[in-house]
Amino acid sequence: MRHDATLYLPYSGPKPRYGQELNYDHLPAHTLCHSVIADDYQLDTCQMKVFHKSFADILNVVVVVKIHLETGKRGHAVLFSTDLALTADQIVDYYVLRFQIEFNFRDGKQYWGLDGFMNVKSVAVTNTVNLAFLMVNLSAAMLKPYRTTQPDFSVRDLKAQFHARRYLDETIKMLPDPPNDDLVSRIWRRLSALGGIRVRQLDRFAA
Repeated sequence: MRHDATLYLPYSGPKPRYGQELNYDHLPAHTLCHSVIADDYQLDTCQMKVFHKSFADILNVVVVVKIHLETGKRGHAVLFSTDLALTADQIVDYYVLRFQIEFNFRDGKQYWGLDGFMNVKSVAVTNTVNLAFLMVNLSAAMLKPYRTTQPDFSVRDLKAQFHARRYLDETIKMLPDPPNDDLVSRIWRRLSALGGIRVRQLDRFAA
């Protein structure tokens, strides 16, 4: 839901409906579920039952407020569900999972051809989509060992590693005498740095 969505607290009159408009800067104290402090920020999670004029029924809304302790600057996200039985933590967890799905679609489009394939037949489309998401999952698993030492190592860096390996294999096949292992390793490391965006500085050498 938009961060500035107009929400209304329930009116306690004879016909419960729209009451006072919710003020995100002054949320009711009783709605606070938990508050944590990490680094320089305070993270408050509030849950309430409110109305929105675009929905017929009351909504289960969670407002996650992030406050910078030094400056007092604050921001918030508004999450909601029509399931009134969900806890605040459950709603937050569901939204985290939802955004992971969005990230998978993003990676499939950006790196694995999901955005530009030209297939129109059902079987071909199914195969292409499945292959794209297979590569999303496979690349995520392959990135883990790299990210233990390089947290920003990306899919593009991973692809550069494999491109470099293929180029090196094809180049070695054309040499009359194969080079020693040390030189092969140094060449591969240099080649893999050419197409990457987050690679460590490698030793310079004269080819």
